[in-house]
Amino acid sequence: MRIPRIYTDSPLSEGTHADLDDNAAQHVGRVLRMQPGQELSLFNGDGEDYPATITEAGKKRVEVLLGKPVANLTESPLRITLGQTLSKGDRMDYAVQKAVEMGATCIVPLTTERCEVKLKGDREDKRLRHWQSVAISAAEQCGRARVPEILPVMTVERWLEHSRNADLRLVLHHRTEHSLESMAKPSSIALMIGPEGGLTADEIALAEKEGFLPVALGPRVLRTETAPVAAMALCQWLWGDIGG
Repeated sequence: MRIPRIYTDSPLSEGTHADLDDNAAQHVGRVLRMQPGQELSLFNGDGEDYPATITEAGKKRVEVLLGKPVANLTESPLRITLGQTLSKGDRMDYAVQKAVEMGATCIVPLTTERCEVKLKGDREDKRLRHWQSVAISAAEQCGRARVPEILPVMTVERWLEHSRNADLRLVLHHRTEHSLESMAKPSSIALMIGPEGGLTADEIALAEKEGFLPVALGPRVLRTETAPVAAMALCQWLWGDIGG
């Protein structure tokens, strides 16, 4: 049986007893229906996995005994910040989930001229919490040592300012001949993804003015939720921890 990985934002220490937070406890107690004596693996973003044995288990409270931590070496040396334009329905969930699997360090939802999703106030807060939950689940599943942070929604202008410290700044644009293979190896990337229908000419021009390089992934137009997966996979292949 596969040992479940569970994220917690609490401090973890070998040889101590710890209560899982509410969400984790409900998942372990209600969904997985695990019992005392069964094993878990906990992580909190400090770069280590903590083997744990359940000592008490209920529907609302789960206590574990923590074992000796093991270094988790799944994080890529390539830091990728994804600027993903908001999309409707499950497409944004998919983009967040796959970005985590592809090693994104941070994910920034963007609002652009052709973006059809408008979030404000409580609705924005609710969606951000939901996407952070999606990111946690994806990190648990794929073995990540850390959970990427989902930042508040940004405008194009705010995103461009936020991304200035990245070694390589890229904006996907299928009407360009620039390819990833022609670029020097970076240690950090800011990747900007437009909506269905693409970024406007003015947005692309503004991004280029701020140092972003337009890049194409091939002759076909990719959907907004597919583009970040393809782009990050290629970046990790060229400069990260996929492939050679």
